[in-house]
Amino acid sequence: MPRGSKSVNRPPTPEPEDQQRELSLEEDIRLKLIQSGTEQRLKDLLVQRLLEAGWTDNVRERMRDAYTARKQSGQVPQPEDLVKEVRSFGRSTVPDAVKAELLAELRDFIS
Repeated sequence: MPRGSKSVNRPPTPEPEDQQRELSLEEDIRLKLIQSGTEQRLKDLLVQRLLEAGWTDNVRERMRDAYTARKQSGQVPQPEDLVKEVRSFGRSTVPDAVKAELLAELRDFIS
């Protein structure tokens, strides 16, 4: 391959009209969450609550079981496949109290 012809995966350079467009409500809220440091605080709160609820242990156990089942059936466990298999379990088992607390925090931030 000639030098300099390697493809690099990076976002396209924005056109001048893209730089002038207004942010959607979602983009505006996300930007304010990041700039204020609230996004990181909410992420930390989420991790803490999930640990306290034992959610991470449950997901880790489910992942280990999926890995073992694939290995015993002679398949080579691929991380992407394991994540696909366990993702819906993880999402569906987030405690309602954790969801409610984070939603309340977001509502407080927006108002």
